[in-house]
Amino acid sequence: QVQLVESGGGLVQAGDSLRLSCAASGRTFSSYAMGWFRQAPGNEREFVASIMWGDGSTYYSDSVKGRFTISRDNAKNTVYLHVNSLKPEDTAVYYCAAARSRWPARLRVDYNYWGQGTQVTVSS
Repeated sequence: QVQLVESGGGLVQAGDSLRLSCAASGRTFSSYAMGWFRQAPGNEREFVASIMWGDGSTYYSDSVKGRFTISRDNAKNTVYLHVNSLKPEDTAVYYCAAARSRWPARLRVDYNYWGQGTQVTVSS
């Protein structure tokens, strides 16, 4: 069965950086888009970034473009989200997800599998 396991979250200060990881297992993901979403308390889950596992194409929400970078390591079956210049408004649970044969896969309904999330808290 498909498993997506996020890690790398934590409590940081404004301006710091983090690298979030999503370890994927259970099937071959070469035709999948992998995405990161985030959800702050009281808010809807919002799209952050996505990457096509096969060719590495990327897509970002306007709110994080230039500060966040999504990448993947095929050998480790892991997708990363590098988050830089963190702001208090970036505080949220960050979720990894997998979308079968969808691009740019920026809607929640595009995704077939979800991880449990990792908490990122940014203090001012």
